Amino acid sequence: MIGFFKNKKKSQQEEKGSTEVSVEQSTEAVTQEVVTQEAPLQQKLDKSNRNFGKKMRQLFSINKKIDEDLLEEIEDTLLMADVGATATLRIMDQLSQSVKRRELSDHAAVFEKLKQKLSELAATVEQPLQIDSTKQPFVILVIGVNGVGKTTTIAKLARRFKSEGRSVMLAAGDTFRAAAVEQLKTWGEREDIQVVAQATGADSASVIFDAMSSAKAKSIDVLIADTAGRLHTQSNLMQELEKIGRVMQKNDIEAPHETLIVVDGGTGQNAISQIREFNKATNISGIVITKLDGTAKGGVLFNLADEFKIPVRFIGVGEKSEDLKPYQADDFVDALLH
Repeated sequence: MIGFFKNKKKSQQEEKGSTEVSVEQSTEAVTQEVVTQEAPLQQKLDKSNRNFGKKMRQLFSINKKIDEDLLEEIEDTLLMADVGATATLRIMDQLSQSVKRRELSDHAAVFEKLKQKLSELAATVEQPLQIDSTKQPFVILVIGVNGVGKTTTIAKLARRFKSEGRSVMLAAGDTFRAAAVEQLKTWGEREDIQVVAQATGADSASVIFDAMSSAKAKSIDVLIADTAGRLHTQSNLMQELEKIGRVMQKNDIEAPHETLIVVDGGTGQNAISQIREFNKATNISGIVITKLDGTAKGGVLFNLADEFKIPVRFIGVGEKSEDLKPYQADDFVDALLH
C-alpha cells in the first residue's frame, strides 16, 4: 500500500495548469436575492459528495475483503478528492494499523474509522470568527488573488455583520482595479453601508488608513478592507501588502485584528501555494474557502488544515449571502460523506 502511495504522490501534487485571473462576480447575486428555503449543506456540496462521498460509500458497499487492495482504493479516493498527500498518508497509516490489529472487523467499522479521522482533522481548524467589541473599529483585512470571490465575500460578510446589529464600513483598498472599487461602492449604496474610496491607482495603504480614521471617529463596529487581487508571484504587490500592514499599525498598533485570505476551493495545490506565499507578507489569521459548491474536490479543506493549521472561518457554497456559512467541522464531514 505504501509503495502504491509513493507512486501516486508525485502525480497528485503536480499542478494542472496555472491560476486563472478573472474579474470577480458582480454583487448583483448578493444584493438581489430571491427569498427561498435554504438548501441543506449536503445539497450544496453535491458535486464533492458524488466524487468523494459516493465513491467512498461504493467501496464499502462492495463485498470485498478488508485487505491491502481495499486500503489502496481508499487511499486513491482521498488523493483524488484533494485531501493532500501528507494528510492521506497519515490517515492511511492509522487505518492500516487498526486493520492489522484486527480492531476493524467489517466494512462499516472501517468507514466509521475513516470518518472519525477526517472529522478529527477537520475539527483542528474549526474556530469561528469572534468580533472583539473592545476594538472599535474591529479591522478585517481581506486578501487573495483575483477570481476567488474576494470582493463578493466582503459584501456577504458586511451583510452578515449588519444583520447582527453591528455598524459596518468598507475600505475600497483594491485601487488597482476600477471595477473592484465601483463594485464595493454600488453594493454599499444599496445596503446603506459607507464605503471609503479614492480614485483608481491611489495608494491602497492611504485609503485604508483614512477608512480606519473615519471608522474610529464614527464609532463603527467593523471595518472590512479590500486589497488588490495579488498573484502570490508578484513580489512588488506583496511588498505593497506589507506596507498596508505597517501603515495600519500607525493608526492602531493591533490592526488588522483579523486577516482573512480567500481561496477558491477548486484550485487545489494553487490554494496551498497562495496561502504559503501570502503568509510571508502578512500574518494570516483566518481562511475563507469559496466555490465549494462548484468543485468535485471538497477534500482541499483537509489539505489546508493539515498544511497550515489556520482556522477556517467561513466556507462559500453558493451565490446568496446565507451561502457564506460559518465553518463547522462535523457538518462539513457529514455533508461530504452522507
